[in-house]
Amino acid sequence: MELKGKKILVVGAGKSGLASAIFLRQHGAHVTVSDTRNIEALASEIPALLDAGVMVEAGGHGLPTFRRQDIIVVSPGVPTDTPELVQARCFGTPVIGELELAANFLQGSILAITGSNGKTTTTALCGEIFRAASLPTQVGGNIGVPVISLVATSSPQGWTVLEVSSFQLETIVSFRPKIAVILNITPDHLDRHGSMENYIAAKERIFLNQTSEDFLILNAENPDTQHAAARARSQVFWFSARRPVRQGAFVYQDAIVWRSDEQAALEPVLPVAGIPLKGEHNVENVLAAVCAAKLASIPVEAIRKSVANFRAVEHRLEFVARVRDVDFYNDSKATNVDATLKAIAAFSGGIHLILGGKDKDSDYTLLTPLLKQRVRAVYTIGAAAEKIESQIAGATKIIPCQTLERAVDQAAQNAQSGEVVMLAPACSSFDQFQNYEHRGHCFKQFVLSRQGAWQNASA
Repeated sequence: MELKGKKILVVGAGKSGLASAIFLRQHGAHVTVSDTRNIEALASEIPALLDAGVMVEAGGHGLPTFRRQDIIVVSPGVPTDTPELVQARCFGTPVIGELELAANFLQGSILAITGSNGKTTTTALCGEIFRAASLPTQVGGNIGVPVISLVATSSPQGWTVLEVSSFQLETIVSFRPKIAVILNITPDHLDRHGSMENYIAAKERIFLNQTSEDFLILNAENPDTQHAAARARSQVFWFSARRPVRQGAFVYQDAIVWRSDEQAALEPVLPVAGIPLKGEHNVENVLAAVCAAKLASIPVEAIRKSVANFRAVEHRLEFVARVRDVDFYNDSKATNVDATLKAIAAFSGGIHLILGGKDKDSDYTLLTPLLKQRVRAVYTIGAAAEKIESQIAGATKIIPCQTLERAVDQAAQNAQSGEVVMLAPACSSFDQFQNYEHRGHCFKQFVLSRQGAWQNASA
């Protein structure tokens, strides 16, 4: 992709948008950034952009700005059906995302991981495994570091391990990972995609450009990933925590094993008891990572050591503290119903569950069976509270709290010895917080700042 002298518009001044704008400017493009936020909201971003020679349009998108471009790079958080983008496409202007931009310049091999849940844990674990095998490895994407920021440090012999979202995949054209993983597909982001069919189609774009020389790893227990196999041109490998698969990784006699094809002998990798993460969903995440590692020719010893030493990623069933024999867990990354179901299933019972935030057109009635079995009380917060309360009525005790701070205090007051207080909200965070990380940090702060007082109260 030739950038020098091109007029390029970056839509959205978030983390990936800023990184894209700086990269494009460094490669000789004439760059403008357009964002709907006003100048005050962009006060921390504008100086760096102006210093780099990037023009900034704040407070809205101007149609003339979109018409005068050779290429438009859209940030993942900007819907692709934004009117200005729709009109730009009508004029024949290429509209791509930061992932596609980076794909044109990344060197080496790409391992790309998507799914409704488990992406971050699996991506981080794969990064650890690949590094343990002494492979030049860098990790980024939706996990934190923009993909475009990894271009400069990529190498022909190295691996770039990426967490990729449905938002990022919507705007790819040539992006082609050597190994692609779809962990699972369950309802999520329906407020953005409009339908489950559109959401599935976005996820499946991860293998759009793969050939028979590439690998696709799929969950054998998830119906929508099962159906994806028929549309793939790549070599399909499977993982399952419940039964043997033709080729891939699965649980057999309480151990994770691997086989490269139906005729191959089983290769023991590690005992299931050796996985330090809670929940069956994390067994699936490890199985997917084992598949990716074996397809990259990584020895079992490196896999086993990396899994044994791996700890929960921040905001994913993260243990925060034990106060008066009550355990507090931060699962702020549980931004959809399926993730919350997995979090509840990780504990046998005695759960005080904090639910709520910004609704994503979710069906909370799906929580009812596990709420009845394992949850002592639900503490609702945020904009979705009323909808959640109406859909789970009768499943367990419901305590409206409005704010996260009040929910933490109420749950801590009600929880008994041996029980669990857990933030697993089944919603996005954007009604009351900057993002799920901000929400998780606030939860931890509320717990840790009260720890001493709670201990003294019980003395």
